Amino acid sequence: MAVIKPFKGIRPPKALVEQVASRPYDVLNSEEARAEAEGNEKSLYHIIKPEIDFPVGTDEHDPAVYTKAAENFQKFQDNGWLVQDNKENYYVYAQTMNGKTQYGLVVCAAVEDYMTGNIKKHELTRRDKEEDRMKHVRVNNANIEPVFFAYPHQDELDAIVAEVTSKPAEYDFVAPDGFGHHFWVIDNEATIARITELFAAIPSMYIADGHHRSAAAALVGDEKRRQNPNHQGDEEYNYFLAVCFPDNQLNIIDYNRVVKDLNGLSDEAFLNALEANFDVKEMGEEIYKPNALHNFSLYLSGKWYSLTAKQGTYNDNDPIGMLDVTISSNLILDEILGIKDLRSDKRIDFVGGIRGLGELKKRVDSGEMKVALALYPVSMKQLIDIADTGNIMPPKTTWFEPKLRSGLVIHKLV
Repeated sequence: MAVIKPFKGIRPPKALVEQVASRPYDVLNSEEARAEAEGNEKSLYHIIKPEIDFPVGTDEHDPAVYTKAAENFQKFQDNGWLVQDNKENYYVYAQTMNGKTQYGLVVCAAVEDYMTGNIKKHELTRRDKEEDRMKHVRVNNANIEPVFFAYPHQDELDAIVAEVTSKPAEYDFVAPDGFGHHFWVIDNEATIARITELFAAIPSMYIADGHHRSAAAALVGDEKRRQNPNHQGDEEYNYFLAVCFPDNQLNIIDYNRVVKDLNGLSDEAFLNALEANFDVKEMGEEIYKPNALHNFSLYLSGKWYSLTAKQGTYNDNDPIGMLDVTISSNLILDEILGIKDLRSDKRIDFVGGIRGLGELKKRVDSGEMKVALALYPVSMKQLIDIADTGNIMPPKTTWFEPKLRSGLVIHKLV
């Protein structure tokens, strides 16, 4: 069962939401955050990327930077740029991209569900990244940014969300990237109680995006529990901020690869080597997009190629073995190009599908990269199967878009 609770959200007044809201901390670097926040003292970047308030080049992990985050969070509250609701609510957060809207419920998820594996993961986390976010949660005593969960869709929850969203939204704006963001407050006690009950009947939730934030939020909650001699179990720190979307509304987009060289091979020798495990077909100069599972798109020396993995090169009964990232990592990147570790090898880079396949062509045509490989996107079913079987996806497998906007609502741990 999925344990959730309503909470007293801290959020911007309607008139300020577009000034406060920002992209998540991990999709841009310090200089990009500095540029986006320029001239805007109300930007959430002053809390989630507080190094922008220091001279250029300041280490974002400097203790003074974390302290600044907490100072700025307090300043936003003192100035009325963030205001706490006076009662515990749930919220609906919807996002519109390319004419399609997905509707998430904003809740507090249980730390205990994360610690026991009832909130399921599909990616490994790095301890240094966890520790960075843990420091941020500790110093602010709050989950400033939500994590992105999926849950098995449920008709009655869909109906509740449809009823709530039939009324005017509290926030409704289009961000600079062109994506729409819409936000409603659920303050009806009977509706709140029913949502809690319905989630209790859901066996598990799944981390879609934000594995490091999830780990950090849960680990700090667990830490506070162990440090409190009077722990009761109902304290705010036992919960963390999540936006939960029904699995049938979510799309995972492709996550592609570009490689600097052919590992000493000529173009011809590389293409010949591919033919051992793939049916290789030259597609010409027009961009070619993979059209099905186990079909890949390759761009090399001004030409696109279709690669289809041959029968016997993958196992459709193995949730990891059937993934196109596994097939391409084993049979192309490792076997032919000598790239053994996707996390650390400097010869490879990754491009989210939101940028389009034209970005792959550009990076190869510029001479920066030698070859590009586009993959057919992973499905939600594949992600859930992997999480349910306790497996971990290879690195750089899933890319969710649109990203959650930060700053629409915050959860305090006290």
